[in-house]
Amino acid sequence: MLNNKNILVTGGTGSFGKKFVEMTFKKYKPNKVIIYSRDEFKQDMLKKDISVKMPEILDNLRFFIGDVRDRERLYRAFRGVDYVIHAAAMKQVPACEYNPFEAIKTNIHGAQNVIDAALDCGVKKVVALSTDKAVNPINLYGGTKLVSDKLFISANSYSGVKGTVFSVVRYGNVAGSRGSVIPFFKSLIDKGVTEMPITDFNMTRFWITLDQGVELVYKALDESVGGETYISKIPSFKIIDLAKAMLPDCTLKEVGVREGEKIHEVMVTKDDSRFTLEFDKHFIIMPHFVWWDSSKSDVIKNGKHVEEGFEYTSGGNTKWFGVESLREELKRNGFI
Repeated sequence: MLNNKNILVTGGTGSFGKKFVEMTFKKYKPNKVIIYSRDEFKQDMLKKDISVKMPEILDNLRFFIGDVRDRERLYRAFRGVDYVIHAAAMKQVPACEYNPFEAIKTNIHGAQNVIDAALDCGVKKVVALSTDKAVNPINLYGGTKLVSDKLFISANSYSGVKGTVFSVVRYGNVAGSRGSVIPFFKSLIDKGVTEMPITDFNMTRFWITLDQGVELVYKALDESVGGETYISKIPSFKIIDLAKAMLPDCTLKEVGVREGEKIHEVMVTKDDSRFTLEFDKHFIIMPHFVWWDSSKSDVIKNGKHVEEGFEYTSGGNTKWFGVESLREELKRNGFI
């Protein structure tokens, strides 16, 4: 699928971008992968890391300094690109709450710039990374990502018959990713802390690894015909169980929910259920627009409509990780 293709990843120095580069060059033989981001230091660190771990791919890797806010720079970067993975975003909930205008510039205006550049430069497919926080958002970050998702889905109405195909993949906090709870707990453990702070004892989250996140993007790149939202079927866990798995003899202290934080992650709402198809390992939410034609997709025909009123949340999941299974997963992924 990606052999001999030119692929660009916005925000490519983040956790997803690093894993995407690693997995893509192991699985495919792309012509080049372009890392598009605004921090030259992180680009340099990534380049040095790759030069040690995978020096053979350096000739097929490009580092492009640029911001998704910069429309002209995106146009320059997108020329000759086949596929774009849009991972750039302001993601930290408290930072977005305190700097709302900056979040809007990156997450909404940046999304629009990516769409315009992809359409005008002839990009074949764009996959935008979304978040559970875009579902029934209660914080600004979620609100901006909801708008971003809507923009990418609606962009298909501007593509024409053979134009750019836009789709979305949605998942929650990826296990071990920068800013997530696992590295936070690990930093406390490294400092010798024995009492772990828990925002709410009832809090749950979905468990998805970076590898699974990248595989979901591959699926969207391979299957999408325009406007679909892909969601993995994954286990849930309790935050208190994660703390016990990482530090078995710890005590727990409930410290209160942070601003804009949810108790449970939501991936599919009851309102989405009317347009949601279930597959063995994932769900697809189909767009609800006059331009959507499900007959274009052979994959869609294999899906099963969920019951109306169905919702997919970390608190109401049917598959769970307990303390022991979490500890096994943490060890398997090198987190402990």
